[in-house]
Amino acid sequence: MLKGKTVLLGVTGGIAAYKAAALASALVKQHCSVEVILTEHATKFIAPLTFEQLTGNRCMVDTFDRNFSHQVEHISLAHRTDLVMVAPATANVCAKLAHGLADDMLTTTVLACSCPKLIAPAMNTGMFENPVTQDNLETLRRYGWEVIAPASGRLACGDVGAGKLPEPEQLLQHILRLLALPHDLTGKRVLVTAGPTQESIDPVRYLTNHSTGKMGYAIARMAMLRGAQVTLVSGPTALEPPPFVEVVPIVSAQDMFEAVTSRQEQSDFIFKAAAVADYTPADYSDDKVKKKDGDLSIPLKRTRDILQYLGDHRRSGQVICGFSMETRDMLANSAAKLEKKHVDMICANNLKVAGAGFGVDTNVLTLITRDGAEELPLLSKEEAANRVIDRAVQLLA
Repeated sequence: MLKGKTVLLGVTGGIAAYKAAALASALVKQHCSVEVILTEHATKFIAPLTFEQLTGNRCMVDTFDRNFSHQVEHISLAHRTDLVMVAPATANVCAKLAHGLADDMLTTTVLACSCPKLIAPAMNTGMFENPVTQDNLETLRRYGWEVIAPASGRLACGDVGAGKLPEPEQLLQHILRLLALPHDLTGKRVLVTAGPTQESIDPVRYLTNHSTGKMGYAIARMAMLRGAQVTLVSGPTALEPPPFVEVVPIVSAQDMFEAVTSRQEQSDFIFKAAAVADYTPADYSDDKVKKKDGDLSIPLKRTRDILQYLGDHRRSGQVICGFSMETRDMLANSAAKLEKKHVDMICANNLKVAGAGFGVDTNVLTLITRDGAEELPLLSKEEAANRVIDRAVQLLA
């Protein structure tokens, strides 16, 4: 996702410096060019050679190092940097960056950078909570820095509290959010439904379906990476929630109906990717649930048609997208659903097509609008999600 991007990773003198090596490795796996600058104190915790082996680039420490091509090195690096991440950031470096001090290679280079900047403070709890440190972090925010809150737990000094550097995967997600995709959805609000619903038969059993939520979660993540404010209404799944997304957990179709309709008015895009259970028991009291010839007989009633409600109560300037999973007559059935539900797009797939069923990491979609149908090839669900969002953005234009 970061091919063609350059991240400047600044590493300062704290015990958490070892995590920066794992972050550098993760960035390289995203095809990112990683330039690392260590402070002199950071070299006491981790060697420059570690980063050079991981990134394939020379690790810089000394502002006056003459072992480079004839150019002003810190200015040249500042010009080609797409994002700055300082992790871990000591209290001392936070103070210097907040007040424009430039007395080493890291602070000199960062001061010359005009790109987005992230900083992840990591220090003793008392140092972090000290009003002076908090003032410095607030100053950085005022100058446009994004300050990543430290994790809480047992610190290297033995204290317990805030001050731990977040795990490398969390730091990577912060970088991806800012750098992975163009932010063409900045200022837009996206509502996504995902996963199955469960309709209780009795205190033990329930009706559901095979939905895993992967497609809806992919849409939520891609919309977030494109700068949108995303709300994900999710039925029970085994998936890790996408970062930087508001997740609203629900269980039943009625839960989902209430969660979605209460947020419809504020949403610019709605993607209903959930596979809602079509029926709920009308009455599961003991005298109504009977066994006959070994079969369980349960009186059923239909659940609320969420997509129909959204289409019937849409506001002007809103794009609504539904999903249709078919086993036959996919185009005809999905086109009929588009008209009946009064929505803008139906993303249809055939469960009998390889790579398009439940629980897989791929999908084969046909995007149906009033302008016609666009058949997509076999794609990963994240690639398919991006194509769905692309089409929805065109519909909004």
